Amino acid sequence: LCCQCGVPIPPNPANMCVGCLRAQVDITEGIPKQGTLHFCKQCERYLQPPGTWIQCTLESRELLALCLKKIKASLSRVRLIDAGFIWTEPHSKRLKLKLTVQKEVINGAVLQQVFVVEYMVQSQMCEDCHRIEAKDFWKAVVQVRQKTLHKKTFYYLEQLILKHRLHQNTLRIKEIHDGLDFYYSSKQQAQKMVDFLQCTVPSRSKASQRLTSHDIHSNIYNYKSTFSVEIVPICKDNVVCLSPKLAQSLGNMSQICVCIRVTSTVHLIDPSTLQIAEIDGNTYWRHPFNSLFHPKQLEEFIIMDINRVQEKKKGAGAGARSNKHTLAEAWVQKTSELNTDRQYFCRTHLGHILNPGDLVLGFDLANCNLNDEFANKMNPHNIPDVVLIKKSYDRTKRQRRRNWKLKELERDREGTDTDDERQYQDFLEDLEEDEAIRKNVNIYRNADIPVESDTDDDGPPRISLAEMLEDLHISQDATGGEGANMMT
Repeated sequence: LCCQCGVPIPPNPANMCVGCLRAQVDITEGIPKQGTLHFCKQCERYLQPPGTWIQCTLESRELLALCLKKIKASLSRVRLIDAGFIWTEPHSKRLKLKLTVQKEVINGAVLQQVFVVEYMVQSQMCEDCHRIEAKDFWKAVVQVRQKTLHKKTFYYLEQLILKHRLHQNTLRIKEIHDGLDFYYSSKQQAQKMVDFLQCTVPSRSKASQRLTSHDIHSNIYNYKSTFSVEIVPICKDNVVCLSPKLAQSLGNMSQICVCIRVTSTVHLIDPSTLQIAEIDGNTYWRHPFNSLFHPKQLEEFIIMDINRVQEKKKGAGAGARSNKHTLAEAWVQKTSELNTDRQYFCRTHLGHILNPGDLVLGFDLANCNLNDEFANKMNPHNIPDVVLIKKSYDRTKRQRRRNWKLKELERDREGTDTDDERQYQDFLEDLEEDEAIRKNVNIYRNADIPVESDTDDDGPPRISLAEMLEDLHISQDATGGEGANMMT
């Protein structure tokens, strides 16, 4: 019989029934039944003391571990058997935890008990969100600059940053007339951005820091760091004139070259021999050169006659040749001089896409003043009359048939004009024409424009449907399921 109430029971070391044993001993004594969790509404993270903020969804293992750490010291006197959440309405700012514990009590008897711990969720803004809201509170800034009139390299760089998600830690992105400023809350994040830029575009960087405050008692210094990144001032489709020493080191190629692509290096092609070369940032800053023309000086030519040329044997020390281009000799005439008999003879690397009657954009070197130190010293016989850059298509038709789109960085703009829009359209056309650049860019299908067949061989180049991604819009569930918002 139970020694307290006299009820018949199976024998146990305490000689008491379960009800009397629980009345005598409370194994949950000393374990808090209520607690507090701090939650940042801006970034939806929970505070893990002393100063770490972690991302947790409702009823997840991470959130359960965070709640148990709050009472870890009290649970050391009992044995934890089971723990789980009791469902609460997601916007109630309450979390309930159901715990099952065991403890050895009188004369070796083991007692098991179930109880509930309730947590109140209190709002508290984390330090990162404080800095974002303050706008001007930053510890480091990365100033990216390129001294050129065209922003093609910046548009390409923007897509690389979006693809690798490097914009997530920025406090603010500000666009100015010749570059971008990225603001960060720590010097390490800014240094990571600088390292990424040096790996993706040919550039050079400088670092400086300014003392903002100093605590003489604890010997703590606060600095604001500035990283200046200068990108090589050469864009795609620029005509450049190399120094004789650099041209010789690249395999005795011609000094007049065309930039066909800018990635981590500057890709050049000699339009008269198809010889190609790549120049990295370090080589460029040792032997700098400039663009001979800016994009607004492009003129429209019409192909009067064109003949493919068999490639000659390589000379001594010649470099590699392009397999994607075809060498051709062409007679061209300016569309503005069609009523005259004046024609120009040139060699071009676009023989694989040009036919008689096609319109093509190029630069007229025969009727211009070249203000370049290397070009002025060249033999006039080695300077071509015309350098053809790319085939011309109807831009309005291309825009109407473009069934894809790109994402953009959220940034503070000083103001956009029609020239920026024209440059952006040039960048989109470059993506359609250059498969190598497309591989580094996330392209999304535009559902507003119907899909047409890709069998139109006569039109401008287009991006196939297989290269496009679906633009996903993930809506969060407000019923307390996986990924639900804690509060709105």
